Amino acid sequence: MGSLRVFKTLTGQGKQPVTMPHTLSEAFLSPPTDASAVGFALSQLPPTNAPILWAQDRLSRKEAGRPALAGMPADRPIIMVDLSRAADVLWAMEDGLRCHALGAVIGEVWGDPPSLDFTATKRLAMRAEAADVSCWLIRRAASPDLSAARDRWRIASLPSTPHPYDPQAPGAPRWSLDLFRSRRSKPGQWVATYDGAADRVHLVASNGDRAVEPRDGAVWERATG
Repeated sequence: MGSLRVFKTLTGQGKQPVTMPHTLSEAFLSPPTDASAVGFALSQLPPTNAPILWAQDRLSRKEAGRPALAGMPADRPIIMVDLSRAADVLWAMEDGLRCHALGAVIGEVWGDPPSLDFTATKRLAMRAEAADVSCWLIRRAASPDLSAARDRWRIASLPSTPHPYDPQAPGAPRWSLDLFRSRRSKPGQWVATYDGAADRVHLVASNGDRAVEPRDGAVWERATG
């Protein structure tokens, strides 16, 4: 069985969630060193203890750093793969998607390398769907050129919410989410807020001041970190 694609209900395509296989999603960041896409991608992963394969190319590692694993659950293993070229990251991701024991595959690539073309993304999408393993490709300093990714996001950090007890301290983190292209869902824009106490991500429609009502497909989504 495929996992529940929660954001599908946000687009207004039916009141009942639908079961879909995991696939390839892309996240574009602004600025390229922003960590917001990492947090959002982690919040979208299935709530299992299966290991995550995480591959970075040299420029992503140099400019944005390695992911901070301190916030990840201790029982959720992370297999970090440090590589030099984008082509090696794509190979590692595709090879990892052959392993059904993995819970997810995440890759970070800097820029628009020639190896990251439509064919490469098509192979990743097909591998992810065949294995039903969630796959995220985080694109830093990249252009949204032709891609076979089923869901394509633009993600950026926003000012945090006001702190409930200290006006000088940052509150809950917020992200701007723009699903600008999808082969399975209606594109849309939201603001995501992380509730640390409940360990959930709250999505609010960005075209108004109200939260998305339940009849419109509101969700509270469990985060992994």
